[in-house]
Amino acid sequence: MTTAPVVEVSGLTKTYGGVRAVDELSFTLDAGQIIGFLGPNGAGKSTTLRLLLGLASPTSGSALVLGRSYAELAEPARRVGAVLEHADFHPNRSGRAHLRVLALASAIDGARVEEVLELVELTAAADRKVGSYSLGMAQRLGLAAALLGDPTLLVLDEPINGLDPAGVHWLRAFLRRFADQGGAALVSSHVLAEVEQSVDRALVINGGRLLGDFSITEISRAGQSLEQAYLALTGAVAS
Repeated sequence: MTTAPVVEVSGLTKTYGGVRAVDELSFTLDAGQIIGFLGPNGAGKSTTLRLLLGLASPTSGSALVLGRSYAELAEPARRVGAVLEHADFHPNRSGRAHLRVLALASAIDGARVEEVLELVELTAAADRKVGSYSLGMAQRLGLAAALLGDPTLLVLDEPINGLDPAGVHWLRAFLRRFADQGGAALVSSHVLAEVEQSVDRALVINGGRLLGDFSITEISRAGQSLEQAYLALTGAVAS
């Protein structure tokens, strides 16, 4: 039996003032899979994520989650959890209070707040003001917020930014468990060495176009590292 993709992007195009930020982009993401979404600055990654999350409208093509556009999803917080690079937290609100507000807004049982705090190992700091959090703690709070609805899909933009080595190791194991339990994750990052250890597939884009879509196993068998494959595809030069 064939299972429909969690994410299906088809011919996705977004034009700003005559410039194509995303250009006929197509890919799928299946349940149980972690994809690394890679490309240089300005490659179109952030625009693609915004289109997928309904924060912008495509010029043409489609970006579907579980067969629907984000705007058409019933209870989207229970389908998709997202952590974008610039999370917005009230600095004088505690981490626990922040999550309670989000849970209330999405009609999610308040007991879930305690569950996600424990999941991201932030319970001990839950009553501290968010303004006192380190960058790594703020990243964990953002992930806790994304997990409130127990979503099928996680969309993470630079998720290891600010995490110490223990935090990076924790996130890698967490994502693997999430995928093994039937979830799917789309992870945008510039840290290629970590991506190589964390994902099943890598998508490389530049100029809004897809340059490569390959499994980490494939490039390993070819005797390449992810960095080598990435640099070859983007025409970059290692410094």
